[in-house]
Amino acid sequence: MTGTQRREQLVEIARSLFAERGYDATSIEEIAQRANVSKPVVYEHFGGKEGLYAVVVDREMSILLEMIMSSLTQNRSRVRIERVTLALLSYVEERTDGFRILVRDQRATSSDGTYSSLLNEAIGHVSHILAGDFSRRGLDPALAPLYAQALVGMVSTTATWWLDERIPAKEVVAAHLVNVCWNGLTNLESNPQLRSEPDPGLGGDDPSK
Repeated sequence: MTGTQRREQLVEIARSLFAERGYDATSIEEIAQRANVSKPVVYEHFGGKEGLYAVVVDREMSILLEMIMSSLTQNRSRVRIERVTLALLSYVEERTDGFRILVRDQRATSSDGTYSSLLNEAIGHVSHILAGDFSRRGLDPALAPLYAQALVGMVSTTATWWLDERIPAKEVVAAHLVNVCWNGLTNLESNPQLRSEPDPGLGGDDPSK
């Protein structure tokens, strides 16, 4: 293997072990054994377990943040909610090991490299979007951070639950989350569906849809 290929191999092996056992229960020795290399090779690339763990977390944070942010850049409000919900659930589905690491172990990373900090960044973006929507509708934009906290918190908590459940399908989970976000408990749809086209919603003419 080239140095780059070896580094990628070690990152993937470490990601699997950290997800399975947690940071404390994972050793450099076992990572090296699975990669069929000596421990000094791992130290050469990452300096130690903390360095390797930090690389794993940083990569997962970057992937998840990109998925979330790209879902917020287009469309009207309801479709944004649908897509950010699906983005997080898709990440859980496609990179389960990474999500387990992000929500479980953070002790070896800095304060700006945690799942909480990622959610705070997402909340900031959602708050900015909602503030503009609220202003256009004559609502108080100062309340946007409160609603952003509620929306992101509900989606992230449900994603953590769905990590182990995996039933119903992510599209169904997303539809029901949007149902609560958009319609409220008193106006729930009995069989909510995701919408494939942008919907008027907060930024449009009919806030009831």
